[in-house]
Amino acid sequence: MRKLTRFVPLAVFASFVLLILPAVARAQQGIPPAGNQIMGELRFDGVGKVDKASGVWIDGQYVGFVKELKGDKKILLLPGEHEISVRQNGYQDFVQKVVIEPGQVQSMRIKMERDPRVHYAAANAQVKIVVDPDRAAVFVDNTFAGHAHDFGGVGRAMLISPGKHKIRIALPGYQAFETDVDLKPGQKFEIKTDLAKGSIESAGPDIKSGK
Repeated sequence: MRKLTRFVPLAVFASFVLLILPAVARAQQGIPPAGNQIMGELRFDGVGKVDKASGVWIDGQYVGFVKELKGDKKILLLPGEHEISVRQNGYQDFVQKVVIEPGQVQSMRIKMERDPRVHYAAANAQVKIVVDPDRAAVFVDNTFAGHAHDFGGVGRAMLISPGKHKIRIALPGYQAFETDVDLKPGQKFEIKTDLAKGSIESAGPDIKSGK
C-alpha cells in the first residue's frame, strides 16, 4: 500500500505558453503539428518502477506519467526551452530544463530520489480510489500523491492521516474532480467517479509539490 501523511512535502516559457498547451494536447492525441510549426520530440526513460510511475509536468502543465508518454501519447513540443518536473509521493522532485530543437528527438533519464524529510503517521485512514480513466493524477491537499490505479483494486488503497483533506483528481482532456473528506483513524473510505471529457485546461492549473 502507498502511504501518505499530513503532509509530507515533496516537491514558462512565457512567450510560447499559449502555444505549448495545445501542442502537448495534440501530441497526446497523436495529432500532427499544425501549420508550419516544426516540433521536437521529448522521450522519457524511467530507471525503475517508481520512476516509471512518476507524474510529469511540462511548463507547469500535468501531462501524464513517465511510462505512458510514448506512442500515441508521445510528447511533441515547440522549439525552445521547457521546464520538466517529475514528481512522486515520498520522493524529491526531479526538475530539469531542456532545449528542444526542431525535428529532433531528445531523451531524458528519470531517477527519483527518496525525500529524507518523509515521516509516516502512526494511525492512518484508508482511501480507495476507483476512477475512469485510472491513469488520472491524484492530489491530496495540493500535493501530488500518485495515480488513481495506485489506489484502487484488491489490496490497494491510499493511507492518509486522519482529519480533513481536499482530494483532487485530474487528467489533461478531462474535467477535474474535487471532494473534501474528514477521516477518522482506521476509517475505510472510497471515492468512485468517471471523469467527464473536457479540454486540457479543464484539468486545472498546476498543483505544486508542496515544498
